[in-house]
Amino acid sequence: MMKIQNLLLGFTLVLTMASCSKKSTDMPPTTSGDTTKTTPPPPVIPSYSITETFEQGKKTAYAAADITLLTGSWNFNDALIGNTAPDVKDGLASVRLRAGDIAMNFDINGIDTLLIKHAKYGSDPVSVWQLLMSADGGKTYTQIGKDINENNTKLVTDTFKVTVTGKVRFEIKRTGTTTNNRVNIDDITFKGEGDPGIVVGTPDNGGDDGGGSPTAPASTPRDVTAGTDAPPSTGDNSDLLFGNPSNAQSSTSSMDNYLIDQKYYTESYNATKGEPNWVSWHLDATNITGASDRLNNFAGWASLPANWYMVNDNAYSGSGFDRGHNCPSADRTSSANANSATFLMTNMIPQAPNNNQHTWANLENYLREQVVLGNEVYIIMGSYGTGGAGSNGSATTINNGHVNVPSNVWKVAVIIPVGDNDLGRVTSSTRVIAVNTPNINTTNSDWTKYIVTVKDIELATGYALLSSLPANVRAALEVKLDAGTPGS
Repeated sequence: MMKIQNLLLGFTLVLTMASCSKKSTDMPPTTSGDTTKTTPPPPVIPSYSITETFEQGKKTAYAAADITLLTGSWNFNDALIGNTAPDVKDGLASVRLRAGDIAMNFDINGIDTLLIKHAKYGSDPVSVWQLLMSADGGKTYTQIGKDINENNTKLVTDTFKVTVTGKVRFEIKRTGTTTNNRVNIDDITFKGEGDPGIVVGTPDNGGDDGGGSPTAPASTPRDVTAGTDAPPSTGDNSDLLFGNPSNAQSSTSSMDNYLIDQKYYTESYNATKGEPNWVSWHLDATNITGASDRLNNFAGWASLPANWYMVNDNAYSGSGFDRGHNCPSADRTSSANANSATFLMTNMIPQAPNNNQHTWANLENYLREQVVLGNEVYIIMGSYGTGGAGSNGSATTINNGHVNVPSNVWKVAVIIPVGDNDLGRVTSSTRVIAVNTPNINTTNSDWTKYIVTVKDIELATGYALLSSLPANVRAALEVKLDAGTPGS
């Protein structure tokens, strides 16, 4: 069957943090009369790079309004988010600015560089726009750099240096009042040092702000409704094309290794631990079209076998752990049915917030970027062990002992170019990324720090990963150590 190769994803958020120095009370041994002083090394200041892609959020009219995007709330005045053929864009959408402006309703801290991609809309005449900055919460603005004459038919990038320290916000403003010379703006990248002071994206929060009160009524349990966008049950693009790692069975006698086909992903569920052992799915451009918003409709799974404890949407409340998706919401935006399936609690683990919102979010974004580059990805994610550390400290279980807190979270991703006969195209040189992180709140946001081999994860879990591959190919891929992202 032919696969759709032309859909692109404009979601390219990258949030990187350099490793921070650790405080230590350990002192070098001294001898009586020793007056030598040791100068401690300077602390390492973390850096960040955050890109607003304008892929999350919808605005289809020019009328002034606030809109929530990946980085926060923006005011659009005589501007919209365009996704038509004349809109010049990196991904599915970009800003189309007519005779007004777009401005941040929030501040960012520690920024030193701003990069903006831009072009003129379609065949419109040349126009002019400016970048302005406010250091007083949007009360007053001053221009940064020179006027930009917009005559580009393809996206180009301009770099602006920021000399003011502290919290600032930005505005991009068209000059003049004519409305037939529009500008496309895309991929605004903020670079700086320290804590940027903003929460990027919509995290899978499971604490008081996301899980509600543990005494409040739980949401009504539900099942999955499969649409035409659900992957096939066998063959190319199917969830278990590369194998069933734990030989999970759809029998109630296998309650701790229970096979569940959730139509948009397949999993091995552990009823004793109240969480999946692993979840497996396929990712290509058809899965991430952005047809559905993130629904946040967490709920228990209605078809859980009788007499098994049902984990509900409020089970993680106050625990200090996020409701961490295995199959991510952003990997299933082709329909409301697809996105809704990812919010079943059988797809969740108690995940340390920093681990979930930064380390794993960055890896998930990276894999979606590989789809943009013309690949498809087969992914399996799981967890093992007991005992993690969330924002409230260490814990072995939550929800009155009904949900296990795993000690480790892992993922294996097989990346191949878009095509057919997927199993047959995998060779010993195919790229396979294997990552294993501790489930703690101090993980580095750079997922490449936790690259391991497939064999390492197999030894830790007892699973047989990639078992559908020929023995010689599987043996070669099991011991490969991926190089990580370019330049990491």
